[in-house]
Amino acid sequence: MISRALFPLLQCPTCRSRALYVSDDGVHCAGCGTCYPFRDGYVDLMPRGARYDYVSKYVTDEAELAEELDYRELAPPLLAAGVRDRALRRLLRFQPGDVVLDNGCGTAKHAVWNADRVRLMVGSDPATLFADRAVAEVALARADSRSLPFADGSFDKAFAIDILEHFPLAVIDQYLAETARVLRPGGRMLAFSNTREASPIQPLIDLSRRLGRLFVRAGLYDFSREARRKSDHVKALERWDDVLAAFERAGLRPVRVVFWNSLFTTFVEHVLMKLGEAALGRVKRGASAARGPAQEAAVPDRGDLLPAASQPPGSAAGVAREIRARRRIRRQLRPGSPVYLALLAVTLLMELDLWLFGWMRCGSYFIVVEKAD
Repeated sequence: MISRALFPLLQCPTCRSRALYVSDDGVHCAGCGTCYPFRDGYVDLMPRGARYDYVSKYVTDEAELAEELDYRELAPPLLAAGVRDRALRRLLRFQPGDVVLDNGCGTAKHAVWNADRVRLMVGSDPATLFADRAVAEVALARADSRSLPFADGSFDKAFAIDILEHFPLAVIDQYLAETARVLRPGGRMLAFSNTREASPIQPLIDLSRRLGRLFVRAGLYDFSREARRKSDHVKALERWDDVLAAFERAGLRPVRVVFWNSLFTTFVEHVLMKLGEAALGRVKRGASAARGPAQEAAVPDRGDLLPAASQPPGSAAGVAREIRARRRIRRQLRPGSPVYLALLAVTLLMELDLWLFGWMRCGSYFIVVEKAD
């Protein structure tokens, strides 16, 4: 969404000038003469002439990932995404007057789910894999987090979910420094990410992982899509002390921390939901074994189903099966429907990991930090 409320927050990401004016075709900088055009539901505010050593795979492989991520249609906030979103709301405490930045928003799902709780929700990302609802409901900017196109102190709150683990240390420092710059004094940021530290209850968690690997070897499902999503994880902040030091360098003071020791979550993600996806994602009888992921996912939901073991081997088949399953589930996710209520119950089961074990230091964490007054 191209919102007029976004324009007063902007500064030129190329020359840092605030001498901007808006015309029918975009936002213009009177300082350096750059025009930042309006695209389909967002403003292209990437800095001109910048050269970066690190570029996200979501930018370099955007066209390829657009098909695989199945990003345009959003489900309700359920399962792991639901746990993240419930923690975001609880810990960041959105207020009706807040101006909020989802910095590195991806599809902007968390921005969409919380847009009605604040005065203005802004989603920013260098890739443009925005969900359709985000394009309609959230003020979106294509922007690089190392040179944010927003003036100092523009936001009351900001959040970064599943972001920091992708960056090398120098980029983390730039990302946090820029986020701190655009926060008002006393403004707060929530980050969800993970280090390389094991949980104190890791042996129990690994029981579900081992069971999942047995099902993978049996050909019931695979984790190729998940592996693809995590393939660029750097985890430059290897230990908790590294996390605290990075926020301290950016001038952000820790306020609250909750760790995610994923005992119930790992069982759900590695066993329960994957078995469900394997069942729901079976290909139709007579469908071509040579279809690619997008074609297989588009097979209409009619006719008999073939068992998962009869599908073509390899990661392409696994990706297609998972996308089919998720699309079929989404069609039944009306609030109050049996499927919705069942998945909500599973979400609450996963959230027990935070309530019961959130005090135990481990790799995955939610941290709320505050900018000094």
